Amino acid sequence: MTFPVIIEAGALNAVAPYLKEQGYRQVAIAVDEMTYKVAGERLEREIERAGIQVGTTRIEPDRQGDVIADEASIVQLILALRQEAAEVAIAVGSGTLHDISRFAAYAVGIPFVSVPTAPSVDGFNSVGAPLILRGEKKTIGAIGPSAIFADLDILTQAPDAMVAAGFGDMLGKYTSLFDWTFGHLAGAELFSREVYERTERAMLACVEHSEEIGRRTPHGIETLTRALIESGFAMLQFGQSHSASGAEHHLSHYWEMELLRLGRKQVLHGAKVGIACAIISDLYRELASERPELFPAEHREALTEAIARIPSGEEIRRLLALAGGPTAPEALGIGQELLERSLREAHRIRPNRYTLLRTYNESN
Repeated sequence: MTFPVIIEAGALNAVAPYLKEQGYRQVAIAVDEMTYKVAGERLEREIERAGIQVGTTRIEPDRQGDVIADEASIVQLILALRQEAAEVAIAVGSGTLHDISRFAAYAVGIPFVSVPTAPSVDGFNSVGAPLILRGEKKTIGAIGPSAIFADLDILTQAPDAMVAAGFGDMLGKYTSLFDWTFGHLAGAELFSREVYERTERAMLACVEHSEEIGRRTPHGIETLTRALIESGFAMLQFGQSHSASGAEHHLSHYWEMELLRLGRKQVLHGAKVGIACAIISDLYRELASERPELFPAEHREALTEAIARIPSGEEIRRLLALAGGPTAPEALGIGQELLERSLREAHRIRPNRYTLLRTYNESN
């Protein structure tokens, strides 16, 4: 990719010079209450010192105190961008603020810049914005960032839960990569070996350094941050999210919509994905053993071998615990009834994706 990607200590200091170099005269920063304190306030001052006008929008939380990427947040930022005549939007935060910013910037017709404050998701450089529209999770095409400034001084201070969530999001690639393989062989979905291997390398780097990530060492946090951004680049390269999002993400999105419907506080995306990955791993191993007819005869051996390469649910839960994350759905407030219902229905969230979960449910 040709746009600037700076992943180093002090990267925040490079934002204002970049904006000046690009000739921007009026910029907008999108933050929440926490990310304003962590990085937004300092960035605001540095941009002003560079002689650039800056407006800061604090995205308002919902009734449960969560900042979510819904219609209210999107409209709030779109109105601010238009009012300020902003020439670029800067997302200062984690995944949700990036989703709000990328879509609002796209709607207004301006670029956006990524300033992650926690290594919590792989969507910083995505072109898709997962939004909550009328209570339903929908991924809408938008734009990727024109630059990324990932300051390791800030990222190493991120809350433990957000680091663990980023690790969980990367572990989810075990099952998303299998589902992509299954969709290609059983459902004739488009496939790229190069993108598959690019995502797999990023995932395995996190697994290899899981203890360092668990201890929150600078090298561990840098490894996780680079892996998350690399996974995002893999999605950009392919043009879709197959490499990074399979049945484990569909469970996560289903749970998110249910928590919203019930008016309960949200749970970090990567925490849900990591736990869902362990559940899907166990299910897929069971299906490989007990339901071989779900696999096309000509690809049965290859797909069975691919499932065998996914770590067991027990091993995935061990890795999640090593990174300091939750390991069971109950820890997220996901009860047995919701879990069972999501396993039956979550594939409908992305009906165009040919996952093994979908095939299993449609065969029953």
